[in-house]
Amino acid sequence: MTSAGRLLHQRNAEPAVSTLRIINLTRDTQLGSRVQLAGDGSSRRKGLLGRECLADGEGLWIVPCEAVHTFWMRFPIDLIYLDREHRVVKTRSNVPAWRLSGCLRAHSVLELPSGLIHNTRTTPGDRLSLVSST
Repeated sequence: MTSAGRLLHQRNAEPAVSTLRIINLTRDTQLGSRVQLAGDGSSRRKGLLGRECLADGEGLWIVPCEAVHTFWMRFPIDLIYLDREHRVVKTRSNVPAWRLSGCLRAHSVLELPSGLIHNTRTTPGDRLSLVSST
């Protein structure tokens, strides 16, 4: 089991991992070095709301999740939809506020700084690695 998977199984325990490092194994590029996990109802509902921006390396991994909205967001984001094996099934770039986006085949979604998908050449079919960064 990956470190991200172990974290998801620790629902009632104090999280052993505070952030994740996300690597696109297919492209040999880093997507994030400080990606937070939103694995419970409260953190999934809050998402990135209330934040002013995402700095380089930051992001949010929402698990489980098939759809997101950007209502009340203050900045655009990139979205990467993943299946259970962390393969990219869909991407959406530069999603502005007041939008809905979904993918019924997805098990989780990465919310990342706008422009990251283009800069890393991430496309559907790419395989990602999600590992503890702390």
